[in-house]
Amino acid sequence: MGRKGVLLARVLSVLLATALMIAVAILITPDVPAGRMPVGDIQGWKQTGAQDFKEPAERGSVGDVYGPDMRGYHDLRDTSGQGVYTPDSVLSVKNGKLDFFLHSKGGKPRVASVVPFGYAGQTYGRYSIRFRADSMPGYKIAFLLWPTSDDWLDGEIDWPEGELNGPFYGVSAIKDSPLKGRDRFDPVTRNTSPTDAADWHVATTEWTPGKVKWFWDGGLVGETTMPEGVPDKAMRWTLQSETKDGADATTPAPGTSGHIEVDWVVQYAYAP
Repeated sequence: MGRKGVLLARVLSVLLATALMIAVAILITPDVPAGRMPVGDIQGWKQTGAQDFKEPAERGSVGDVYGPDMRGYHDLRDTSGQGVYTPDSVLSVKNGKLDFFLHSKGGKPRVASVVPFGYAGQTYGRYSIRFRADSMPGYKIAFLLWPTSDDWLDGEIDWPEGELNGPFYGVSAIKDSPLKGRDRFDPVTRNTSPTDAADWHVATTEWTPGKVKWFWDGGLVGETTMPEGVPDKAMRWTLQSETKDGADATTPAPGTSGHIEVDWVVQYAYAP
């Protein structure tokens, strides 16, 4: 074969082995989240909404471009009472991403709450969002399913929820629990995401009769344990940014600001 032929054969052998190793690694890597928005039905689920934010919108014009529901709440206090929902000073769309610019203005934290697929809601479903967030102590997210009745006795499903400087948890408010004593949540012990949101991640909620499951990049993080407590009436998906639980006049600090970016959101109806 000659010396050159032997060297060439060795090089080709190394290249082939390397290609084989890469192929095997790709095949055995589980549930790597893709950047591309999923389109179409999947087994057990019929897609009822998909939004990948291709149309730019300056701050203050998101409602004009994407409709008033995408603009969400306006001039209302958030859960802690410290923040104010002012979407026109928070929301914009650029580079294919919905951007929440959380900041303080006039001595008040400015936050926003988006309803991506309208207020009508649906009973049971699968909801996925690809997002990332800066570290912003004092602010939090609660991407949640809220009853279309606006009656908390019908329950609530949150995922991901938590402050924007750490991991997130999933929880389901047990329906009718305030009528039977103190508010109760399922599961009792919070299971948290393996990471924070500094990098891009996909969070998914699956809500079926008697069961809720929460996934982070395709991996199961937690699930409900009490079938009788799972909500069973229509709910709407709401992407809520706000000040943290228990925030006061000094929290978040006035100089704290940053961005939550949403690449895409998709919604499915339960179709067993």
